[in-house]
Amino acid sequence: MTKYAFVIDQRKCIGCHACTVACKAEHDVPIGVYRTWVKYIEKGEFPNSRRYFLVNRCNHCDDAPCVAICPTKALYKRSDGIVDFDANRCIGCKSCMQACPYDALYIDPYSHTAAKCNYCAHRTEVGMEPACVVVCPVHAIVAGDMHDPHTEIARIIAREPVRVRKPEQGTKPNVYYVGAEEAAINPEVAVEELPHMTMWSTLLKPHYEDESAIDMGKSLRPLQTINSLKPYRPVEAVRREAADAHVVYDTPKNTAPWGWKVAAYLATKALGAGVMMVAALALALYGLQGTLSGTMNALLGIGAPVVGGFFIVITLVLLIADLKRPERALFLVTKANHTSWLVWGGYILGVFGLIEAAWFGAALFGLFDVVRWLLIPALLFGAGAAGYSAFLFGQAEGRDFWQSPLMLPILLVQAVMAGAAGLGLLGWALNAGASLSNLFTLVLLSAIVLHVLLIFIEVFGSHSNSHVAAAARYMTRGGLKDTFWGPFFAVGSLVPIVILCIALAVPVAEPALLGMAGIVALVGLYAYEHCFVVAGQIVPLS
Repeated sequence: MTKYAFVIDQRKCIGCHACTVACKAEHDVPIGVYRTWVKYIEKGEFPNSRRYFLVNRCNHCDDAPCVAICPTKALYKRSDGIVDFDANRCIGCKSCMQACPYDALYIDPYSHTAAKCNYCAHRTEVGMEPACVVVCPVHAIVAGDMHDPHTEIARIIAREPVRVRKPEQGTKPNVYYVGAEEAAINPEVAVEELPHMTMWSTLLKPHYEDESAIDMGKSLRPLQTINSLKPYRPVEAVRREAADAHVVYDTPKNTAPWGWKVAAYLATKALGAGVMMVAALALALYGLQGTLSGTMNALLGIGAPVVGGFFIVITLVLLIADLKRPERALFLVTKANHTSWLVWGGYILGVFGLIEAAWFGAALFGLFDVVRWLLIPALLFGAGAAGYSAFLFGQAEGRDFWQSPLMLPILLVQAVMAGAAGLGLLGWALNAGASLSNLFTLVLLSAIVLHVLLIFIEVFGSHSNSHVAAAARYMTRGGLKDTFWGPFFAVGSLVPIVILCIALAVPVAEPALLGMAGIVALVGLYAYEHCFVVAGQIVPLS
C-alpha cells in the first residue's frame, strides 16, 4: 500500500525560503499564514556561533488528531497516507488547530476555513512531486512512497538516523528529519527574540481568534512567557541547550484560537446543566410524594427548566458565534463526524434540551408523575451536558494542559456549583422557603470547597510534563495570576464560602445571603474558565 511521507535533511537546508514561496504560489496562501515555513535558530556567541534551520509543515500523521476532532469530516486521511482537507465542509470551529501538536493548521483570512499542507495532492495524483520538493535548490526535501523500497525516501529512512517531531504525542508523524538541531525541533528550548519577524507578515498582525483575543492575549508571547517562568525541563541536557539557543527568525503563531466565547460557553453550559441536576436532587429529596406545592413547583418544576433552557440556548449561541463559518452550523448534523466530541456534545445538548422542555410542560400542566419520571434522565443528561467538554478538550491533543484526568470531575462540580447558585438566586426571588434555601446553601458551599480543592490539586500538584507545568505557572504566577487569585480565588471562592457560613449561622438571612453568594460564585466560575482556556494555549507548538 502506498504511503507518502517527507524527509527533510536539515544538514542541507540553507534557509532560503524557496519551499515557503513555492507553497504560497502553488496554493495561493494569503499573507501572514503558512503551509510550510522555516524557523532560524542561532546558538553560541560570535565568533563561535552557528545558525540552524527547521522546515515545518503538516506531518500527515497516521493517527491524526485533527481528523478525529473535526466535526464535519473536512479533514480526512486518504488511503495513500495524505491528510487532506475539504474547505467546503469546514465550519471554522478551530478545534483542529487545538488538536494538532505541530501548529500546522491556520484559518485562511479570506475563506474563513482551516487550511494546511496537503502534500500537493493535486500534483501527486498526476505523478508530480510537491511544489516545495521541486523548488528546493539543495534537494533538502524528499517526498515519495516510504513503503516502496526502491524510492529515494525509503532508502534514506532505512539508512539515516531520522527523527520526528514530538513522538511522545503518539500521532505517528510522517515528516522525518535528518540532522535536526534539538533547539530547532523542540519549541520549548530556544528563547524567542523576534517573535513576529517574518518576510511575509510584517504588514499584518498575527492571527487571533478575534479582536478581543488580542486584549486577552497581550502577554501571550509563548516562548518569551515560558522562558520567563523557567518551567522545569524533562532532561538536563535540554536545560543546557536553552542557555545559548535563540530563535532569530520565525512566523507568527496561532495565538489563542479559542477566546472568551469558549470560556463563556463553559460557564453557561455549567449553569444550564447544573440547574436541572440540582433541581432533580431537590425533587428527589422533597418532592417525590404527592403534588408539588405552588412555590416548589414554580421554582423546581417551572423555574429550573426555564433557567436551564435559557443558558443552554446561550451556550449554543456562543458555540455558533465562535465559528468562522457560522452559516454552516447545520453541517454538525448533516455532515457529522462521529469521532468528534463536538458532534456528540451537540447531540447531548439537544436531548437535554428536549428533557428540559418535557419537564417544563409536565410541571406547567400539573403532570407531576411525569416530572418524577424525568429525574434520572435529567441527572444523566445534565451530567453529560456538563461533562462532555472534558472529552472534547481531551481531543485537543496539542494542548497538554487540557489532558488532565481531573477535568471531568471539575466540570461536574462546576455544574453542581452553578446550579445551586442559580437556584439559590431564583429561590431568593420566589421566597422558596427555609428547607430549600438550606439545601442550596449546603450544596453550594460543598461544591465551592471541592472545586477549589480540585483546582489546587490541578495547578499545584505534580505535572506530567513541562508543558503542563508552564501553563499552571502562567495561571498562578504569570500573566493570569491577578485573575486567578483575585476574581476566582478571593472574590469567587473565599467570599462566598464566608457568606454561606454566615447564612448557616443566621437562618433568617439565609435566602438573601445565598443569593449574594451565588452571584459572586458565578463570577468566580467564569474567572476560572477564562484562566483555564487561556493558560492551555500559551505553550508554543512550533
